[in-house]
Amino acid sequence: MAETMLRGEGFVLRPWRGSDLDSLVRHADDAQVSRGVSDRFPSPYTREDGEAFLSGRVIDLDDPVFAIEIDGEACGGIGAHPGKGERVHSAEFGYWLGRAHWGKGTMTRVVSVFAPWAMRELQLYRLYATVLAFNIGSAQVLRRNGFLEEGVQRAAVFKRGVLHDLRVFAKVRRNLDDDH
Repeated sequence: MAETMLRGEGFVLRPWRGSDLDSLVRHADDAQVSRGVSDRFPSPYTREDGEAFLSGRVIDLDDPVFAIEIDGEACGGIGAHPGKGERVHSAEFGYWLGRAHWGKGTMTRVVSVFAPWAMRELQLYRLYATVLAFNIGSAQVLRRNGFLEEGVQRAAVFKRGVLHDLRVFAKVRRNLDDDH
């Protein structure tokens, strides 16, 4: 994945670089960004957190994990975590974007490039994402990209002192020749 670069309308998906530290911290250090993602994404988000992430101590950067670059600056991320064993045909993916870029359709376009690429590249039959119930924008991104809501895991996440339901969205294909 080290040389992979995916281009879309108004953005590039590419591997994270050490030189992304300043922009990573600037966009990630936002309680509104971190409220909808895993607690592996701390708030506040410090330089030390960014250094830990960029060094691969937070998630496995050998998985397809990309910076979302807009106007030459890393301002978000997207990545997939392939399953193991009997679940190797499936991967969970997640994403985040700096608030300065919200409400412009950017993440919908990012997922429209990343999801088909990940399904082809990783030879997946299933790609799925979970969304905290209050995160309507993320649910819309997934729906606009053909992901179907499979159900709700009730009371699944305890975040910032509040219990949340977790919505599950997935895209599947029956054989590797399908484009969807």
